[in-house]
Amino acid sequence: MCLQLGSSISGENSAAPRKPRADLLASEWARQEIISTLVANVSAAYFQLRAMDLELEISKLTLASRQESLRLTRSLADHGSTSMLDVRQSEQLVFTAAAEIPALEQQIEQQENLISILLEKNPETVPRGEKLTDQPHPPEVPPGLPSSLLERRPDIREAEQQLIAANAQIGVARAAHFPQISLSGNAGFQSAALTDLFSGPAGAWNFGASLAQPIFMAGRLRSNVRFTEARQQAALLFYEQTIQGAFRNVSDALIASRKSTEFRTQEELLFQSAQDAARLSHMR
Repeated sequence: MCLQLGSSISGENSAAPRKPRADLLASEWARQEIISTLVANVSAAYFQLRAMDLELEISKLTLASRQESLRLTRSLADHGSTSMLDVRQSEQLVFTAAAEIPALEQQIEQQENLISILLEKNPETVPRGEKLTDQPHPPEVPPGLPSSLLERRPDIREAEQQLIAANAQIGVARAAHFPQISLSGNAGFQSAALTDLFSGPAGAWNFGASLAQPIFMAGRLRSNVRFTEARQQAALLFYEQTIQGAFRNVSDALIASRKSTEFRTQEELLFQSAQDAARLSHMR
């Protein structure tokens, strides 16, 4: 009969299979986090590209409007209704608007290159969808969302599994303090229960090197326990920091959503005022 008396004595042998599983799950959640980050980066880059397209369209319309204003100002100057100073000021407005177009076109091409690289493609033109102004507005954030929704984040799940693996590793390190003893009985010894191990017939027991090894390596084993405990503390701090970062991201997103709504309201008022001013200017 051969009995293995080891970490099962301390009840921590079950920690050994937990660590590989936790490491595997942490790797899977890390992969999911990379995918989520990539999708978010591509989406943000695309909407930024569409914003640049809209800005370029507005710049071209602005240039055309200022060129028309310059033509009218020159006509007034030719008939003595205004001075050359007004003509020069109109020319400056035209030159300023014209200079913005090449700069925007450069930014657009660079943004297309960025998106192409994120999509593992060679730099090329990115196909466009709906205009930025035609995009559906995101739904309003409903009140009372539970914070438990953050548990779905891949980065939190990854940190959680890393913490589980670190906790399991502590159990494995502590279990190494218990010697792995092979107890081999003589050929007629039939007892199989641990309670009958020393109460049965006398036997010749062989305590191999596995009994002495942990004794002479006690210092190393204690250091290993302290090391794994330090790793567990680091994993715990990382887990807490990841949760704090998730809450901060949500807070930043809610602030940005509120301020964007306020900014859009003011921009709509500005647009209506500018549109009415343009109508009055054309009537004049």
